[in-house]
Amino acid sequence: MTELLIQMVAVLFTALLCGLIARKIGQPRVIGEIVGGILLGPSFLGRIAPQTFSRLFPQRSFGPFEVLSTVGLVLFVFLIGSQLDIEHLSRQKKTAALGSSMSILIPCVLASVLAPSLRTRFAPQGVGSVAFLLFFCVSMSITAFPVLARILEERGMLSSRLGTTALVCAAADDVGAWILLAFGLTLIPHSEQAIGLTYRIVCLVAYLVGMLGILFPLSNRYAERPRQQGSAVLSHEMLAAIALCVLASAAATEAMGVHPLFGAFIAGICFPRIPEWQNTVRARLDTAVTVLLLPFFFVLTGMRTRLDLLSDGAIWLWTVLVVAVAVGGKMGGAVLAARLTGETWRFALALGALLNARGLVELIVLNVAYDAHVFSATLFTMLIAMALITTMMTAPLLNLVGVQKSAKRGGISPSLGAS
Repeated sequence: MTELLIQMVAVLFTALLCGLIARKIGQPRVIGEIVGGILLGPSFLGRIAPQTFSRLFPQRSFGPFEVLSTVGLVLFVFLIGSQLDIEHLSRQKKTAALGSSMSILIPCVLASVLAPSLRTRFAPQGVGSVAFLLFFCVSMSITAFPVLARILEERGMLSSRLGTTALVCAAADDVGAWILLAFGLTLIPHSEQAIGLTYRIVCLVAYLVGMLGILFPLSNRYAERPRQQGSAVLSHEMLAAIALCVLASAAATEAMGVHPLFGAFIAGICFPRIPEWQNTVRARLDTAVTVLLLPFFFVLTGMRTRLDLLSDGAIWLWTVLVVAVAVGGKMGGAVLAARLTGETWRFALALGALLNARGLVELIVLNVAYDAHVFSATLFTMLIAMALITTMMTAPLLNLVGVQKSAKRGGISPSLGAS
Protein backbone atom coordinates (compact mmCIF):
# COMPACT_ATOMS: atom_id res chain seq x y z
CA MET A 1 0.00 0.00 0.00
CA THR A 2 2.88 2.35 0.79
CA GLU A 3 4.28 1.81 -2.69
CA LEU A 4 0.97 2.71 -4.32
CA LEU A 5 0.60 5.87 -2.21
CA ILE A 6 4.12 7.01 -3.12
CA GLN A 7 3.34 6.40 -6.79
CA MET A 8 0.13 8.42 -6.48
CA VAL A 9 2.09 11.33 -4.98
CA ALA A 10 4.63 11.22 -7.82
CA VAL A 11 1.94 10.95 -10.50
CA LEU A 12 -0.32 13.70 -9.14
CA PHE A 13 2.58 16.09 -8.51
CA THR A 14 3.96 15.60 -12.03
CA ALA A 15 0.53 15.97 -13.64
CA LEU A 16 -0.19 19.14 -11.65
CA LEU A 17 3.18 20.74 -12.41
CA CYS A 18 3.18 19.90 -16.11
CA GLY A 19 -0.47 20.96 -16.44
CA LEU A 20 0.35 24.38 -14.94
CA ILE A 21 3.32 24.81 -17.27
CA ALA A 22 1.16 23.93 -20.27
CA ARG A 23 -1.41 26.56 -19.28
CA LYS A 24 1.35 29.16 -18.88
CA ILE A 25 2.52 28.64 -22.47
CA GLY A 26 -0.99 28.76 -23.90
CA GLN A 27 -1.66 25.03 -24.29
CA PRO A 28 -4.52 22.94 -22.82
CA ARG A 29 -3.77 21.38 -19.44
CA VAL A 30 -4.19 17.91 -20.94
CA ILE A 31 -1.05 18.47 -23.06
CA GLY A 32 1.02 19.00 -19.94
CA GLU A 33 -0.52 15.98 -18.25
CA ILE A 34 0.29 13.79 -21.24
CA VAL A 35 3.86 15.06 -21.33
CA GLY A 36 4.08 14.44 -17.57
CA GLY A 37 3.14 10.82 -18.13
CA ILE A 38 5.85 10.48 -20.77
CA LEU A 39 8.40 12.07 -18.41
CA LEU A 40 7.61 9.43 -15.78
CA GLY A 41 7.91 6.63 -18.34
CA PRO A 42 10.88 4.73 -19.80
CA SER A 43 11.51 7.37 -22.46
CA PHE A 44 12.72 9.92 -19.89
CA LEU A 45 12.89 8.81 -16.24
CA GLY A 46 13.72 5.25 -17.26
CA ARG A 47 16.59 6.54 -19.39
CA ILE A 48 18.17 9.15 -17.11
CA ALA A 49 17.54 7.32 -13.80
CA PRO A 50 16.77 3.66 -14.54
CA GLN A 51 17.21 2.50 -10.93
CA THR A 52 14.83 5.16 -9.62
CA PHE A 53 12.35 4.28 -12.34
CA SER A 54 12.45 0.55 -11.57
CA ARG A 55 12.01 1.18 -7.83
CA LEU A 56 9.22 3.72 -8.27
CA PHE A 57 7.29 1.81 -10.95
CA PRO A 58 8.13 -1.91 -10.73
CA GLN A 59 6.41 -4.17 -13.23
CA ARG A 60 4.18 -5.70 -10.55
CA SER A 61 2.63 -2.29 -9.80
CA PHE A 62 1.05 -1.95 -13.24
CA GLY A 63 -1.94 -4.07 -12.19
CA PRO A 64 -3.36 -1.49 -9.72
CA PHE A 65 -2.59 1.24 -12.27
CA GLU A 66 -4.64 -0.59 -14.91
CA VAL A 67 -7.61 -0.95 -12.54
CA LEU A 68 -7.55 2.68 -11.37
CA SER A 69 -7.12 4.07 -14.87
CA THR A 70 -9.89 1.86 -16.29
CA VAL A 71 -12.37 2.99 -13.61
CA GLY A 72 -11.37 6.59 -14.25
CA LEU A 73 -11.75 6.22 -18.01
CA VAL A 74 -15.16 4.54 -17.69
CA LEU A 75 -16.46 7.46 -15.62
CA PHE A 76 -14.75 10.04 -17.84
CA VAL A 77 -16.16 8.60 -21.08
CA PHE A 78 -19.60 8.47 -19.45
CA LEU A 79 -19.27 12.19 -18.66
CA ILE A 80 -18.36 12.87 -22.31
CA GLY A 81 -21.48 11.09 -23.50
CA SER A 82 -23.73 12.68 -20.87
CA GLN A 83 -22.63 16.22 -21.79
CA LEU A 84 -23.32 15.89 -25.53
CA ASP A 85 -26.17 18.18 -26.52
CA ILE A 86 -28.41 15.76 -28.40
CA GLU A 87 -31.08 18.41 -29.07
CA HIS A 88 -28.46 20.72 -30.55
CA LEU A 89 -27.33 17.89 -32.81
CA SER A 90 -30.89 17.36 -34.03
CA ARG A 91 -31.43 21.09 -34.58
CA GLN A 92 -28.27 21.41 -36.67
CA LYS A 93 -28.63 18.21 -38.65
CA LYS A 94 -27.23 19.74 -41.84
CA THR A 95 -24.13 21.16 -40.17
CA ALA A 96 -23.54 18.07 -38.08
CA ALA A 97 -24.12 15.69 -40.98
CA LEU A 98 -21.92 17.45 -43.53
CA GLY A 99 -19.22 18.73 -41.18
CA SER A 100 -18.77 15.51 -39.25
CA SER A 101 -19.10 13.22 -42.28
CA MET A 102 -16.49 15.14 -44.26
CA SER A 103 -14.11 15.38 -41.28
CA ILE A 104 -14.39 11.60 -40.86
CA LEU A 105 -14.65 10.52 -44.52
CA ILE A 106 -11.58 12.30 -45.88
CA PRO A 107 -9.25 11.23 -43.03
CA CYS A 108 -10.52 7.66 -43.46
CA VAL A 109 -9.90 7.75 -47.21
CA LEU A 110 -6.35 9.01 -46.70
CA ALA A 111 -5.81 6.53 -43.87
CA SER A 112 -6.97 3.70 -46.15
CA VAL A 113 -4.22 4.61 -48.60
CA LEU A 114 -1.56 4.68 -45.87
CA ALA A 115 -2.78 1.72 -43.77
CA PRO A 116 -1.46 -1.20 -45.91
CA SER A 117 2.12 0.11 -45.80
CA LEU A 118 1.94 0.80 -42.07
CA ARG A 119 0.43 -2.62 -41.39
CA THR A 120 3.24 -4.32 -43.30
CA ARG A 121 5.95 -2.45 -41.38
CA PHE A 122 4.54 -1.81 -37.91
CA ALA A 123 1.53 -4.04 -37.13
CA PRO A 124 1.96 -7.04 -34.81
CA GLN A 125 1.84 -10.49 -36.36
CA GLY A 126 -1.64 -11.91 -37.01
CA VAL A 127 -3.58 -8.64 -37.13
CA GLY A 128 -6.26 -8.71 -39.81
CA SER A 129 -6.25 -6.01 -42.46
CA VAL A 130 -9.87 -4.97 -41.81
CA ALA A 131 -9.41 -4.64 -38.05
CA PHE A 132 -6.17 -2.69 -38.51
CA LEU A 133 -7.83 -0.40 -41.06
CA LEU A 134 -10.78 0.34 -38.77
CA PHE A 135 -8.58 1.17 -35.79
CA PHE A 136 -6.25 3.30 -37.89
CA CYS A 137 -9.16 5.18 -39.49
CA VAL A 138 -10.63 5.97 -36.07
CA SER A 139 -7.21 7.10 -34.84
CA MET A 140 -6.85 9.50 -37.75
CA SER A 141 -10.42 10.87 -37.70
CA ILE A 142 -11.29 11.27 -34.01
CA THR A 143 -11.78 14.71 -32.41
CA ALA A 144 -11.25 15.25 -28.69
CA PHE A 145 -14.65 16.64 -27.67
CA PRO A 146 -13.70 17.47 -24.02
CA VAL A 147 -10.39 19.10 -25.03
CA LEU A 148 -12.18 21.08 -27.75
CA ALA A 149 -14.82 22.25 -25.25
CA ARG A 150 -12.08 23.33 -22.83
CA ILE A 151 -10.24 25.27 -25.57
CA LEU A 152 -13.45 27.05 -26.54
CA GLU A 153 -14.26 27.82 -22.91
CA GLU A 154 -10.79 29.24 -22.25
CA ARG A 155 -11.16 31.47 -25.33
CA GLY A 156 -14.69 32.57 -24.45
CA MET A 157 -16.09 31.04 -27.65
CA LEU A 158 -18.54 28.43 -26.37
CA SER A 159 -21.59 30.44 -27.44
CA SER A 160 -20.13 31.77 -30.68
CA ARG A 161 -21.30 30.41 -34.01
CA LEU A 162 -17.84 28.96 -34.66
CA GLY A 163 -17.73 27.31 -31.23
CA THR A 164 -21.22 25.88 -31.56
CA THR A 165 -20.52 24.48 -35.03
CA ALA A 166 -17.26 22.91 -33.87
CA LEU A 167 -18.91 21.27 -30.86
CA VAL A 168 -21.75 19.87 -32.96
CA CYS A 169 -19.32 18.40 -35.51
CA ALA A 170 -17.05 17.02 -32.78
CA ALA A 171 -19.99 15.42 -30.97
CA ALA A 172 -21.18 13.72 -34.15
CA ASP A 173 -17.58 12.65 -34.86
CA ASP A 174 -17.30 11.04 -31.43
CA VAL A 175 -20.53 9.09 -31.81
CA GLY A 176 -19.54 7.78 -35.23
CA ALA A 177 -15.96 7.00 -34.20
CA TRP A 178 -16.96 5.06 -31.07
CA ILE A 179 -19.46 2.97 -33.01
CA LEU A 180 -16.83 2.29 -35.69
CA LEU A 181 -14.35 1.37 -32.96
CA ALA A 182 -16.85 -1.01 -31.41
CA PHE A 183 -17.26 -2.91 -34.66
CA GLY A 184 -13.49 -2.98 -35.02
CA LEU A 185 -13.19 -4.58 -31.59
CA THR A 186 -15.62 -7.32 -32.56
CA LEU A 187 -13.14 -8.38 -35.27
CA ILE A 188 -10.39 -8.98 -32.72
CA PRO A 189 -10.30 -12.61 -31.50
CA HIS A 190 -10.46 -13.03 -27.71
CA SER A 191 -8.61 -16.10 -26.58
CA GLU A 192 -10.29 -16.08 -23.20
CA GLN A 193 -13.77 -16.04 -24.73
CA ALA A 194 -15.18 -18.73 -26.97
CA ILE A 195 -17.44 -16.22 -28.73
CA GLY A 196 -17.60 -16.22 -32.49
CA LEU A 197 -17.45 -13.11 -34.65
CA THR A 198 -21.05 -13.42 -35.83
CA TYR A 199 -22.34 -13.83 -32.28
CA ARG A 200 -20.38 -10.79 -31.09
CA ILE A 201 -21.72 -8.60 -33.92
CA VAL A 202 -25.28 -9.76 -33.22
CA CYS A 203 -24.81 -8.98 -29.52
CA LEU A 204 -23.42 -5.54 -30.36
CA VAL A 205 -26.31 -4.69 -32.69
CA ALA A 206 -28.83 -5.93 -30.12
CA TYR A 207 -27.12 -3.86 -27.43
CA LEU A 208 -27.22 -0.70 -29.58
CA VAL A 209 -30.88 -1.26 -30.45
CA GLY A 210 -31.75 -1.78 -26.79
CA MET A 211 -29.81 1.22 -25.53
CA LEU A 212 -30.42 3.76 -28.31
CA GLY A 213 -33.78 2.48 -29.54
CA ILE A 214 -35.45 1.71 -26.19
CA LEU A 215 -33.57 3.10 -23.19
CA PHE A 216 -32.72 6.47 -24.77
CA PRO A 217 -36.36 7.37 -25.64
CA LEU A 218 -37.51 6.13 -22.22
CA SER A 219 -34.94 8.31 -20.44
CA ASN A 220 -36.07 11.34 -22.42
CA ARG A 221 -39.69 10.61 -21.51
CA TYR A 222 -38.72 10.19 -17.87
CA ALA A 223 -36.89 13.52 -17.98
CA GLU A 224 -40.14 15.35 -18.80
CA ARG A 225 -41.53 14.79 -15.29
CA PRO A 226 -38.86 16.79 -13.41
CA ARG A 227 -39.06 19.53 -16.05
CA GLN A 228 -42.83 19.85 -15.66
CA GLN A 229 -42.65 19.79 -11.86
CA GLY A 230 -39.88 22.38 -11.82
CA SER A 231 -37.81 20.21 -9.48
CA ALA A 232 -34.80 18.36 -10.82
CA VAL A 233 -32.70 17.64 -7.75
CA LEU A 234 -30.51 14.58 -8.20
CA SER A 235 -30.66 12.56 -4.98
CA HIS A 236 -27.86 10.46 -3.54
CA GLU A 237 -29.79 7.29 -4.34
CA MET A 238 -30.36 8.37 -7.93
CA LEU A 239 -26.67 9.16 -8.36
CA ALA A 240 -25.81 5.68 -7.07
CA ALA A 241 -28.32 4.16 -9.50
CA ILE A 242 -26.72 6.09 -12.38
CA ALA A 243 -23.27 4.80 -11.43
CA LEU A 244 -24.71 1.28 -11.28
CA CYS A 245 -26.16 1.61 -14.78
CA VAL A 246 -22.87 2.96 -16.16
CA LEU A 247 -20.86 0.08 -14.71
CA ALA A 248 -23.47 -2.46 -15.88
CA SER A 249 -23.37 -1.05 -19.42
CA ALA A 250 -19.56 -1.14 -19.43
CA ALA A 251 -19.59 -4.72 -18.13
CA ALA A 252 -22.09 -5.72 -20.83
CA THR A 253 -19.92 -4.47 -23.70
CA GLU A 254 -16.83 -6.03 -22.12
CA ALA A 255 -18.64 -9.38 -21.91
CA MET A 256 -19.54 -9.30 -25.61
CA GLY A 257 -15.93 -8.65 -26.62
CA VAL A 258 -16.19 -4.87 -26.99
CA HIS A 259 -14.23 -2.47 -24.78
CA PRO A 260 -16.05 -1.32 -21.58
CA LEU A 261 -15.45 2.31 -22.56
CA PHE A 262 -17.94 1.91 -25.40
CA GLY A 263 -20.60 0.82 -22.92
CA ALA A 264 -19.80 3.82 -20.72
CA PHE A 265 -20.12 6.19 -23.69
CA ILE A 266 -23.49 4.77 -24.77
CA ALA A 267 -24.70 5.00 -21.16
CA GLY A 268 -23.77 8.69 -21.25
CA ILE A 269 -25.71 9.17 -24.50
CA CYS A 270 -28.78 7.64 -22.81
CA PHE A 271 -28.45 9.85 -19.72
CA PRO A 272 -31.56 12.09 -19.28
CA ARG A 273 -30.96 15.59 -20.66
CA ILE A 274 -31.91 17.44 -17.48
CA PRO A 275 -29.45 20.35 -17.07
CA GLU A 276 -29.53 20.19 -13.27
CA TRP A 277 -28.76 16.46 -13.36
CA GLN A 278 -25.98 16.94 -15.91
CA ASN A 279 -24.38 19.70 -13.83
CA THR A 280 -24.64 17.66 -10.63
CA VAL A 281 -23.12 14.54 -12.16
CA ARG A 282 -20.32 16.55 -13.71
CA ALA A 283 -19.62 18.45 -10.49
CA ARG A 284 -19.51 15.30 -8.36
CA LEU A 285 -17.55 13.09 -10.72
CA ASP A 286 -15.37 15.39 -12.80
CA THR A 287 -12.99 16.51 -10.04
CA ALA A 288 -12.36 13.03 -8.68
CA VAL A 289 -11.90 11.60 -12.17
CA THR A 290 -9.68 14.28 -13.71
CA VAL A 291 -7.60 15.02 -10.61
CA LEU A 292 -7.21 11.58 -9.05
CA LEU A 293 -7.86 8.81 -11.58
CA LEU A 294 -6.96 10.07 -15.07
CA PRO A 295 -3.31 10.84 -14.15
CA PHE A 296 -2.82 7.07 -13.80
CA PHE A 297 -3.96 6.70 -17.39
CA PHE A 298 -1.40 9.30 -18.46
CA VAL A 299 1.33 7.39 -16.65
CA LEU A 300 0.34 4.12 -18.32
CA THR A 301 0.40 5.90 -21.67
CA GLY A 302 3.83 7.28 -20.82
CA MET A 303 5.05 3.80 -19.92
CA ARG A 304 3.95 2.57 -23.34
CA THR A 305 5.37 5.54 -25.26
CA ARG A 306 8.88 4.49 -26.30
CA LEU A 307 10.45 7.50 -27.95
CA ASP A 308 13.66 5.52 -28.30
CA LEU A 309 11.85 3.40 -30.91
CA LEU A 310 11.74 6.47 -33.17
CA SER A 311 15.52 6.64 -33.40
CA ASP A 312 15.63 5.44 -37.01
CA GLY A 313 15.43 8.10 -39.71
CA ALA A 314 12.97 6.08 -41.77
CA ILE A 315 10.60 5.77 -38.80
CA TRP A 316 10.72 9.54 -38.31
CA LEU A 317 9.79 10.00 -41.97
CA TRP A 318 6.82 7.69 -41.46
CA THR A 319 5.86 9.68 -38.36
CA VAL A 320 5.98 12.93 -40.31
CA LEU A 321 3.83 11.32 -43.02
CA VAL A 322 1.28 10.15 -40.42
CA VAL A 323 1.08 13.66 -38.95
CA ALA A 324 0.72 15.23 -42.40
CA VAL A 325 -2.08 12.83 -43.38
CA ALA A 326 -3.83 13.37 -40.03
CA VAL A 327 -3.70 17.17 -40.31
CA GLY A 328 -4.48 17.29 -44.02
CA GLY A 329 -7.38 14.85 -43.75
CA LYS A 330 -9.04 16.34 -40.69
CA MET A 331 -8.56 19.99 -41.54
CA GLY A 332 -9.18 19.39 -45.24
CA GLY A 333 -12.49 17.67 -44.56
CA ALA A 334 -13.68 20.36 -42.17
CA VAL A 335 -12.60 23.21 -44.45
CA LEU A 336 -14.28 21.62 -47.46
CA ALA A 337 -17.53 21.07 -45.55
CA ALA A 338 -17.55 24.66 -44.28
CA ARG A 339 -16.91 26.08 -47.73
CA LEU A 340 -19.65 23.93 -49.25
CA THR A 341 -22.11 25.45 -46.76
CA GLY A 342 -21.10 28.99 -47.75
CA GLU A 343 -18.73 29.88 -44.92
CA THR A 344 -15.75 32.21 -45.34
CA TRP A 345 -12.22 30.87 -45.65
CA ARG A 346 -11.32 32.20 -42.20
CA PHE A 347 -14.30 30.48 -40.58
CA ALA A 348 -13.51 27.26 -42.48
CA LEU A 349 -9.84 27.27 -41.48
CA ALA A 350 -10.73 28.01 -37.84
CA LEU A 351 -13.22 25.14 -37.83
CA GLY A 352 -10.57 22.84 -39.28
CA ALA A 353 -8.06 23.89 -36.63
CA LEU A 354 -10.55 23.16 -33.85
CA LEU A 355 -11.59 19.75 -35.18
CA ASN A 356 -7.93 18.82 -35.67
CA ALA A 357 -7.45 18.72 -31.86
CA ARG A 358 -7.33 15.09 -30.71
CA GLY A 359 -6.01 15.12 -27.14
CA LEU A 360 -7.23 12.69 -24.51
CA VAL A 361 -9.85 10.88 -26.60
CA GLU A 362 -7.16 9.99 -29.14
CA LEU A 363 -5.02 8.56 -26.32
CA ILE A 364 -7.95 6.42 -25.18
CA VAL A 365 -8.43 5.04 -28.69
CA LEU A 366 -4.71 4.34 -29.07
CA ASN A 367 -4.55 2.54 -25.74
CA VAL A 368 -7.56 0.43 -26.70
CA ALA A 369 -5.79 -0.52 -29.94
CA TYR A 370 -2.56 -1.26 -28.06
CA ASP A 371 -4.36 -3.44 -25.51
CA ALA A 372 -6.06 -5.31 -28.35
CA HIS A 373 -2.60 -5.92 -29.93
CA VAL A 374 -3.59 -4.12 -33.12
CA PHE A 375 -0.83 -1.48 -32.86
CA SER A 376 2.79 -2.25 -32.08
CA ALA A 377 4.79 -0.18 -29.59
CA THR A 378 6.45 1.69 -32.46
CA LEU A 379 3.20 2.59 -34.22
CA PHE A 380 1.62 3.44 -30.86
CA THR A 381 4.43 5.92 -30.18
CA MET A 382 4.15 7.40 -33.67
CA LEU A 383 0.44 8.02 -33.17
CA ILE A 384 1.00 9.44 -29.68
CA ALA A 385 3.36 11.96 -31.27
CA MET A 386 0.65 12.75 -33.83
CA ALA A 387 -1.94 13.30 -31.08
CA LEU A 388 0.35 15.68 -29.20
CA ILE A 389 1.33 17.66 -32.29
CA THR A 390 -2.20 18.06 -33.65
CA THR A 391 -3.54 19.17 -30.26
CA MET A 392 -0.69 21.63 -29.71
CA MET A 393 -1.31 23.10 -33.17
CA THR A 394 -4.84 24.24 -32.33
CA ALA A 395 -4.10 27.46 -30.43
CA PRO A 396 -1.36 28.69 -32.81
CA LEU A 397 -3.53 27.96 -35.86
CA LEU A 398 -6.47 29.87 -34.36
CA ASN A 399 -4.19 32.83 -33.70
CA LEU A 400 -2.81 32.56 -37.24
CA VAL A 401 -6.26 32.84 -38.86
CA GLY A 402 -7.19 35.72 -36.57
CA VAL A 403 -9.43 34.05 -33.98
CA GLN A 404 -8.61 35.82 -30.75
CA LYS A 405 -9.92 35.28 -27.24
CA SER A 406 -13.24 36.94 -26.53
CA ALA A 407 -13.11 39.81 -24.08
CA LYS A 408 -16.26 38.48 -22.45
CA ARG A 409 -16.14 34.88 -21.24
CA GLY A 410 -18.62 32.80 -23.16
CA GLY A 411 -19.28 35.59 -25.65
CA ILE A 412 -18.93 35.80 -29.39
CA SER A 413 -15.47 35.62 -30.88
CA PRO A 414 -14.78 39.20 -32.01
CA SER A 415 -12.73 37.95 -34.93
CA LEU A 416 -15.60 36.11 -36.57
CA GLY A 417 -18.61 38.07 -35.47
CA ALA A 418 -22.06 36.84 -34.56
CA SER A 419 -23.44 36.31 -38.02
